Amino acid sequence: MLLYKDIIKDDNLILREKSEPVSLPLQQEDIEIIEKINEYLINGYNDEIIKQYDIRPAYGLAAPQIGVLKKMFVLLATDEKGKVHHYGVINPKIISHSEEKAFLPQGEGCLSVDRDVEGLIHRHKRIKTVVQLFNFDTKTVKEEQLKLEGLVAVIFQHEYDHLFGILFYDYIDREKPFYIPENSYSVHIEQKNEAK
Repeated sequence: MLLYKDIIKDDNLILREKSEPVSLPLQQEDIEIIEKINEYLINGYNDEIIKQYDIRPAYGLAAPQIGVLKKMFVLLATDEKGKVHHYGVINPKIISHSEEKAFLPQGEGCLSVDRDVEGLIHRHKRIKTVVQLFNFDTKTVKEEQLKLEGLVAVIFQHEYDHLFGILFYDYIDREKPFYIPENSYSVHIEQKNEAK
């Protein structure tokens, strides 16, 4: 099982490399990777496991963060309306987005960044994506379009960036880190996990 110590930190240049598309049909090795990532996120919702194994909770985790340069990540979060979004994402493409932006008022965090980084990140408030969704029960993939907004769109974009060697703090305006454009709106996290 993955532990927090297994997550690659941002002093490792592998996080700045671009990931390769995942070949379909999925190889057993790729299934095991995405299931391992999923298990880590699920464990982050269990207080006993968090304490016993030193798990740092997160809403998302991308393959490059465990040293695998392949285009896949898992997202597990509850949106502002209480709907749970649980996706095993393979070979994602963002095909359209809103001009409106969204940001987390406390800033973003990342399992690969083991410190607080002050500043706001303004991402697209709504996105439309084409992805190969992994079904954790059947271990199969199916192409889907996802329309996401608010918190879940922000998390998706954060994980998507990992596939291109981009870290959240790359977006912070160094001169005006807390500047809020007119078209950017705050989204709030209602549960214990931090957005990562």
